[in-house]
Amino acid sequence: MAKEYKITSTRLKELEEELNYLKTTREKEVAEQIKEARSFGDLSENSEYDEAKNEQAKLYGRIAEVENILANAVIIEENDEPAGHVGLGCKVRVLDLDTNEEEEYTIVGSQEADPLNCCISDDSPFGRAMVGKHQDDVVEVEAPVGVLRYRILNVEK
Repeated sequence: MAKEYKITSTRLKELEEELNYLKTTREKEVAEQIKEARSFGDLSENSEYDEAKNEQAKLYGRIAEVENILANAVIIEENDEPAGHVGLGCKVRVLDLDTNEEEEYTIVGSQEADPLNCCISDDSPFGRAMVGKHQDDVVEVEAPVGVLRYRILNVEK
């Protein structure tokens, strides 16, 4: 059974545009690099040719990856979770009960996760612990440093 990729409609559009770019513009650029490298002569000692072929392999790998994601994508609708419940696409403001600091995160699918920008995957320990919870719930998150405790202050769609 293929893995499902939970993504927003915005991310779906970005992936479709990336796939179009890779299959048209980028594929032609790589083919031109290979053609140019072949013109340098002996292929057995031609580092430019090897480099171009490696770039082609990376390109086809990425095309296959994006096609797989698109084929198995499950679009996240903003209204999938009842109001006040944490779900995909929600912004969650939490209070760290150990440090007494407020933090805000957006819960997203694994393909959109970007921890540096506070976009946390629903597959992460934090995301799994938060999904389905309500405002004012205290949530315990299993982490390598131990159990972290958070109070959900606010949930926004």
